[in-house]
Amino acid sequence: MQEIYQSLKLTLLNIGYVKLEKDWHYDNVISPFARLYYSKKGHAKVTLEEQVLQLRPNKLYLIPSYTFGSYHCDNYHEQYYISFLEEIKSGQSIYNLKEFIYETEATAQDEYYFERLLQLNPNRALLNKDPKVYDNQTTLQGFAKRNEELSAQHYIETNGMLAILLSRFITARNKNPYDSNSIKKELIHILNYIDENLHKPLSIADLATYCSLSQDHFSRIFKKTLGLGPVRYLQTKRIERAQILLLTTNYSLAEISEKIGMGTPSYFSKVFRDCTGTTPGSFRKGGLRI
Repeated sequence: MQEIYQSLKLTLLNIGYVKLEKDWHYDNVISPFARLYYSKKGHAKVTLEEQVLQLRPNKLYLIPSYTFGSYHCDNYHEQYYISFLEEIKSGQSIYNLKEFIYETEATAQDEYYFERLLQLNPNRALLNKDPKVYDNQTTLQGFAKRNEELSAQHYIETNGMLAILLSRFITARNKNPYDSNSIKKELIHILNYIDENLHKPLSIADLATYCSLSQDHFSRIFKKTLGLGPVRYLQTKRIERAQILLLTTNYSLAEISEKIGMGTPSYFSKVFRDCTGTTPGSFRKGGLRI
């Protein structure tokens, strides 16, 4: 298991300090990247599915990627914010392996980390606090490229502090169904296989053959263990990969649909809309959010 954590890759996208007012009021926001907040003054609220986070001074908050949320400020609020991409071996997410808390007490050392990250990564703030609209057309690819411009010393320091901040939210508990004690070994392998081969036209027959199981038996085990069928899982992973590509590259819809194994751009657009409620083009334009 430690080998998987050693493969954790964090990519800083943006960081800043923002003063929010009543116009910070948005519902049904979902992003393919995670956020860290360090609340300093005032009060705001983030609702993550069934959990409500009251953003209060001197606390840290984690907003995981691909989590529906609503963001509300009743009067006034100030906070540091960081957005970042995370990935572990074979394209998995660390949120699928460990349980996380979303709120913890901030320390003086935490404030140092945010301030130091701002010093090392200037001009990385979003220009519009509206989570639905970003009026600077720079994609996340532009922010990610700035990581490459950092010196080796500053790059390692940036990623080290980002990893420390994320570690504050990880619990000791494994998260089902990816708990190595409960998931069948065959499915560990097939999840890695899927992540590595999303660009291919995978079928249930292909996946069952890879596991040396019949299609029916494979589908039953998969759904019982993961809580959703292999077709739905494949679709979800492909759309997640598409969201990353839409925000971090300038690939056309045709190129993205090919890279995620979804055939034609029209089919890709239909599935994307069904899963996210918006078109790939609209998602790309409005995807950057504080």
